[in-house]
Amino acid sequence: MFASLQALISPEAGLAGLLAASFLAATLLPFPSEAVLWGYLQLHPEHTALALAVATLGNTAGGMTTYALGRLLPEKTLAGLDPRVLQRVRRHGAPATVLAFLPLVGEALCAAAGWLRLNWLQVMLWMAAGRLARYALVTLAS
Repeated sequence: MFASLQALISPEAGLAGLLAASFLAATLLPFPSEAVLWGYLQLHPEHTALALAVATLGNTAGGMTTYALGRLLPEKTLAGLDPRVLQRVRRHGAPATVLAFLPLVGEALCAAAGWLRLNWLQVMLWMAAGRLARYALVTLAS
């Protein structure tokens, strides 16, 4: 089965799909980027490091998009956000975004970090570290 799929999907096309899937998964859309990464690795195990980098890049870019949108929100907009999320992000700062890969809470962490005007570079690095760790576990399991 994988051999027939492999003939249809070039490694480059698969990486583009992986980038798109990992970006979309970092938004409010419930998208299983881990499954896409796993499937890509089944077809192209020789590209493990590249696939890990592409998935992390796409997912981090999606999270940073949510961060940027959070910066644009007026102060009253996040009033409906769980106050515990804001409190944790205020208390821990950019390192709190290492957990931004978590479903539902991750988007709130990214938006809160932007809304609180945390340093974008620190947020991006912490966010990427958490996402890299999650995708590394997927690569180890494949």
